[in-house]
Amino acid sequence: MKTISLFLSAAVVLIFTGCVHTKVTTKEKPEPKISIASEVGTNSQVILKVSAAPPRETDPGLRRSTYTPRVYPVDERGFSPVDAALAKAYAREEIVTNDDEGSLNPFVIKVISSYPLDGSYQYHCSWKPREYDIYNGVTQDQWYRGQVVAKAYPDGSRVSYCCGFTFEVFVRAMKLRNIQSGVEPEDFNGMTFGDLFNALQFWYIEGKGDSEARAVTSYGLGRSITNFDEARPGDFLSYSSTPSGGHAVVFLGWLRDDAKDTNKISGFKYFSSNLSGNGLGYAQAHFSDCTKNGHGVLRNYVNIAHVGAIKDYKPFNRADIIQRNAYAPTQPTRVIYLPLPGK
Repeated sequence: MKTISLFLSAAVVLIFTGCVHTKVTTKEKPEPKISIASEVGTNSQVILKVSAAPPRETDPGLRRSTYTPRVYPVDERGFSPVDAALAKAYAREEIVTNDDEGSLNPFVIKVISSYPLDGSYQYHCSWKPREYDIYNGVTQDQWYRGQVVAKAYPDGSRVSYCCGFTFEVFVRAMKLRNIQSGVEPEDFNGMTFGDLFNALQFWYIEGKGDSEARAVTSYGLGRSITNFDEARPGDFLSYSSTPSGGHAVVFLGWLRDDAKDTNKISGFKYFSSNLSGNGLGYAQAHFSDCTKNGHGVLRNYVNIAHVGAIKDYKPFNRADIIQRNAYAPTQPTRVIYLPLPGK
């Protein structure tokens, strides 16, 4: 009965892998206070004025109702740190070397290498209240075919959560490969905006049987990997764990039990969001059957998605694909930041 209970718990976790529901209290650097100007711009542009504020402790679970807007960290070109790091690659001044298959993996590795590891890209996920109308777990708005398919947090803080972050990496990597291959950047195997938004909901595990692998296979972009030996760095992986939890990551390689000379896969290395204290970064996880206390990843609850070569895309029939309606693809409201007079 204990085993059955554990597996049922894991199955429930798979539906809600999007956020790890851990209450985190962090001390933040001084943030600007906001006073709303009397003038409101056209096209729902809210004009805000900014001044300094003392440090305060915040609970990420309450961020929606307490967040303080601040200026996005961009350079004089309007590039975020990640945009700037990838600028030469997107301009084809720096060419990413394809693997033998022509898969997305080298582009995924290139994209994750561009994120700062200094703690400036922190974690945030809230379920009370839910925030899908203003935030989809990405560090900056992700566009596809003229609309925002995934919204960044409106306070400019570059926060993310695990499945949102891996979806952002996927979108960036797909566009980068298209550009370097001479393909329209926002053409993912002919997917419409609605197709990609539906794939996003598969990716965020909004229904039974959902995963990154379902998103990838449903739209003909690649395949699901069930043989662990076939996984490659740059694949997308999600898992359930015990005690009850889950995570979504970019897979980087297996850990093996060399100490016991069995070469058994004991865990894996990855890159993701949600890392304690640092937000984004490199980490590793072990399977529960390889730890002393039995805590860790459930080996039978791992999903791996592999995005193949553009030439290997398969046609899809959207009439045959389950349509999720977990939330609406609302577009973000743009916030313009202006300094207070005399500041």
